[in-house]
Amino acid sequence: MKEGETAIWIWAPIIAKQCPECENSPSYHERSECDYDETLPEAWSKGLVGFRPAPVFDISQTEGEPLPELETDAMGDADELVPALLEGSKALKVDVEVISKSAWTHGDAKGVCQYRSPAEQPLVEVQNLENSAALAVTLVHEYAHALLHGDVDEIERSKRELEAEAVGYIVGRYFELDTSGSAFYLATWEGDKPEAILDRLERISSTTAEIIDVAQREMAKTSWRELGY
Repeated sequence: MKEGETAIWIWAPIIAKQCPECENSPSYHERSECDYDETLPEAWSKGLVGFRPAPVFDISQTEGEPLPELETDAMGDADELVPALLEGSKALKVDVEVISKSAWTHGDAKGVCQYRSPAEQPLVEVQNLENSAALAVTLVHEYAHALLHGDVDEIERSKRELEAEAVGYIVGRYFELDTSGSAFYLATWEGDKPEAILDRLERISSTTAEIIDVAQREMAKTSWRELGY
């Protein structure tokens, strides 16, 4: 921290055990008129019970060596999976382009999905990453967007980032890639009704199965060609 810097005060959430009925912490619950007593406070789940002032500092107020970046890329051997996914784009009805790093125009993103007119297929663009596992998972992630989210508006589409991330994670694990660094923003489901969560899971499951099936068929074709059939 630079000498003389002043903290920025924010309202930080307070997470504590809360009454399932009045949603107060045990101390406030005892002083309230809530008579919920079906379970002891020790068995209550945790949740947001309030806010408190907390000091924070902007990165510009600090000095010294930068913190190491968190490794989130998938790892493993995807040298066979990547060609299968690229060839499988035809079956998935998605156009795909792998673009060199020098020609990449989408900033820090590793891949993007562009939704075009109803008469045109979605266009997936991915940066040509040296890490084949990361390239494969990026392709799957963008394919999931193309298959799932072309018919929703921009606001709803942003909420469905988790679905694409989940599809990439599961497909990667199926093909024995290490996707443990994949970021799952499960908090975005908070507040969803059970029916909405079930609908999400069904979309994730069906899209995962479709991409796996296509990739496996393309990999099988390659194996048959290598055997001379």
